[in-house]
Amino acid sequence: MGDLSAEVVLFLVLAALVAGFVDAVVGGGGLVQLPALLIGLPGASVVQIAATNKLASFCGTSISAATYVRRIRPDPRTFLPLMLAAGLGSAGGALVASMLPRSAFDPIILVVLVVVGGYVLMRPSVGELTRLRFQQGRHLAVVALTGLTIGFYDGAIGPGTGSFLVFALVGLLGYNFLEASAKAKLANWATNLAALAVFIPQGAVIWDLALVMAAANVTGGYCGARLAMARGARFVRAFFLVVVSGFVVRLGGQLLGWW
Repeated sequence: MGDLSAEVVLFLVLAALVAGFVDAVVGGGGLVQLPALLIGLPGASVVQIAATNKLASFCGTSISAATYVRRIRPDPRTFLPLMLAAGLGSAGGALVASMLPRSAFDPIILVVLVVVGGYVLMRPSVGELTRLRFQQGRHLAVVALTGLTIGFYDGAIGPGTGSFLVFALVGLLGYNFLEASAKAKLANWATNLAALAVFIPQGAVIWDLALVMAAANVTGGYCGARLAMARGARFVRAFFLVVVSGFVVRLGGQLLGWW
């Protein structure tokens, strides 16, 4: 971290703080943190950026997941298979991330930002009541397939995973928002852990920067989870969209050579 300016470090720490908060409330903190790393570390490799992002996210997700479990008490018959499948998928995705060139990574992140930001803009509310669409064996099969697919994406690329998990649990399986958020946090914790099990032995984590960002992410995650329990997610939606829009403009301009 010694070769980074104080301004860049401050920018990345603030991004991690906001990412932890947003991730705990509505999911998708990676849509803030990962683009910030791409902007702040233009010379870093894909695997370094992904690994550093994962370590910071893992710490924040641990706090928000524990808060949700203590308050919501989600059903382990759903979240345990979801966590296992998501972890396996993430480990496979992390191996793929090691082979992605930086030239391909930036455009992928830009597309994800636009797609998820657009989805959030067009769908201002998600599940209010639980109406499960599948039962018993079919329910577990859909849970496992959801975890495996989104887990692979998280290990390989990452941003928006929390939002994708919430959308799948609400839209596909029929959970209400708070139940879906609790299960999504547990699955996201498993995907981060599995990806780190691949990245750390490769020596890919920028440890000093990752630990500082982790502390900020934890702070944001704790505050965001408590606020979500008290007030829900609607109040942070506009802020989330503004942040994502800013990164779309910044990354898009960088790819087009505007700056």
